Amino acid sequence: MRTELVRRGPFKPGLDFSFPKDKSRRAFHSGLLQRKLSNGEKIHRSWLTYSIKNNAVYCFCCKLFSTKYNKIIKEGVNDWSNINAILKHHESSPEHTQNMIKWRELDLRLSQGQTLDQIQMTIYEAERKRWRDVLTRLISITQSLAERNLAFRGSSEKLFQPDNGNFLKEVELLAKFDPIMENHLSKIKDGQTHAHYLGQHTQNELIQIVSGKILEAIVTQIRDSKYFSIILDCTPDISHQEQMSIILRSVALRGKPETKEHFLGFVNVEATTGLNLSTVILNKLNELKISFEDCRGQAFDNGANMKGKNQGLQARLLRRNPRAVFVPCGAHTLNLVIADAAKSSKDAVGFFGHVQKLFTFFSAGTQRWSVLKKHVKITMKSWSDTRWESRLKSVHAIRHQASEVREALLEARQTINDPVAKVEAQALAEEVGSYRFLICCVVWCEILTITNIVNKLLQSASMQLDIAVNLISNAKASLTTYRDTGFSEAQTTATSICEVMNVEAVLKEKRLRNSKRHFSYEAPDEPMTDALKNLEVNFFNIVVDSAVTSMDERFETLNQVKSKYGVLLNFSTASQMSSESLKAHCMEVQNTLTFRDDYDISGMDLAHEIQNLPDLPSDKMTAFELL
Repeated sequence: MRTELVRRGPFKPGLDFSFPKDKSRRAFHSGLLQRKLSNGEKIHRSWLTYSIKNNAVYCFCCKLFSTKYNKIIKEGVNDWSNINAILKHHESSPEHTQNMIKWRELDLRLSQGQTLDQIQMTIYEAERKRWRDVLTRLISITQSLAERNLAFRGSSEKLFQPDNGNFLKEVELLAKFDPIMENHLSKIKDGQTHAHYLGQHTQNELIQIVSGKILEAIVTQIRDSKYFSIILDCTPDISHQEQMSIILRSVALRGKPETKEHFLGFVNVEATTGLNLSTVILNKLNELKISFEDCRGQAFDNGANMKGKNQGLQARLLRRNPRAVFVPCGAHTLNLVIADAAKSSKDAVGFFGHVQKLFTFFSAGTQRWSVLKKHVKITMKSWSDTRWESRLKSVHAIRHQASEVREALLEARQTINDPVAKVEAQALAEEVGSYRFLICCVVWCEILTITNIVNKLLQSASMQLDIAVNLISNAKASLTTYRDTGFSEAQTTATSICEVMNVEAVLKEKRLRNSKRHFSYEAPDEPMTDALKNLEVNFFNIVVDSAVTSMDERFETLNQVKSKYGVLLNFSTASQMSSESLKAHCMEVQNTLTFRDDYDISGMDLAHEIQNLPDLPSDKMTAFELL
């Protein structure tokens, strides 16, 4: 061990390392690595080593060769107020001088291969190489398992046991073909070595070392790129602990420009308020020594704690850095639009309640599921609380197989023995065969189809801001058009389904409740006698209007971002603008990227560059493809 440490020499942090300060605001500094003589000459203190973990300095040579107790040898010194006197006293001691001589002699002999026992050194070098080869293979196994997100350990920690986990099984497999690992395992079995480096603590240490190196590489890439954006999301884990995932997106500038996303890990959060989340992310960036001043974008979901204009996470980060523009997640926002519409009407809430009951009924047993599969080609899917695409699949299955689903319910009523289930099957069959349910099913299938097409496109890796805004605008236009003719079309479709089922296409009248009058001069509510008109007004119009209105409100931020950066999103259009219009748009970009007196880009220079662009390709290309 001493020989290996002498080969490596004392550890010293990099130039960019920020030394932590104590309570008196003092810290270690690079000037302590130099000893100033009385004549003004400076001598490097090669023996001084710093421990990042303990925030203390040690004497390297005395720690290796001294047998006496001294704080600078055993515990380390971090008394920064008196550090100069402590170092001066130690380096002047006779024992330190003797240990320096021993260190330098051993270092010289090792470099020249002239140690006292050359045979022992040869054996040592061979053993050293063997362990390096073994550790290299263990690190490769660690990387392989981590890349595939596989568990390392099983219920046993012994080799050649059937339940000893993936890590040890990979070691055993490698030993069948690799002589180095085979030799290592044979030494373990024969008891020739007790330090096998295969235990759980070593596995954890290897994981930490590999992840630390990966994180260092990620941070280096982000610093090289300079500018970055933040992507955050929170979710509870299996132990009900709220965890926040942190992703940084940057543009790699080496070689071909490429947008990269780097996952920095999960961080436990005690509360999901805007204040707490902003504190956590800023502390994390500070820990990684990534300047938040270089952040140019925020991308979160559209939850109230994230998008809040005053207390939300994006607002708090914007107050720290106004150039970190907030761009909400388009796909999540579209899910919230549909969620708003689904809660806007009692008929909408009731419809999805019955759809969920259908899936719950058939999935309650294998016999019921077999009956369903006997009648339908497309089965209903389980629901996700965050992805409305799963609901589209269930609604689509019922919309195009309503008669078959009803037949499956009627057969299930006859075949199952549970009286409660029989009643439930009968009630669901009556609901599926009702005119009201079928109209709702047709309407929702159309609405979800319109939004799901856009939702899938928004999740594509090549999606751009201007294209996303256009897709959302087209979806809104489709919903607006559907409002004019959709209900009558739904009636026609539902009527044809009723004919296939051989049931009457008539809405059952619902008992209407008049709202209580609080004042005598208030006129009583006039009940809407036409049931179809009532369904159109209180279900169809409300649902579609809610979706359109919610789309306007929730995508307002996205439209604002497009208006600020629009000139950079379509160079073909920009090159055709008038000189004054182009300059105005470019100055908008400059103002967006300005904080105090510092701006990232000159609007006038940008306008001149766009005006001097060569003829662009006739094919439609994204801004990134043009670059």
